[in-house]
Amino acid sequence: MKKINMILEQTDTGFSAYAEDYPIYTTGKSMPDLINQAYEAAQLYFEEEKIISSPKQIRFEIDFVQFFQYYKVLNAKFLAEKINMNPTLLSQYIQGHKKTGPNQTAKILSGIQQIGQELSELNLIYQR
Repeated sequence: MKKINMILEQTDTGFSAYAEDYPIYTTGKSMPDLINQAYEAAQLYFEEEKIISSPKQIRFEIDFVQFFQYYKVLNAKFLAEKINMNPTLLSQYIQGHKKTGPNQTAKILSGIQQIGQELSELNLIYQR
């Protein structure tokens, strides 16, 4: 079975997702809920064909504007500095005023993933 591309979109009531090549659709109130619902929807769709789908077979995609609207914690200026990109240019991508090409998209995604990796390796300490 080929990889399932699920397109994520923010709606007025939460989030929705649909597969590009299969009739798989779902909704969720939050991003984590939507992702869990998408895994379940894919399993249900392929269950009839006796094919077991796994989360590794699903690839989630979201456009720049919606990504940065949802993940407001990411600071565009910080990200631009991290990936050596002009902050104004990145801001134009985020706001949808300009479209990125494949190389710029890969560069931005790599920076986001690097930040995510750094955050996942941190442990916070607290004072009592």
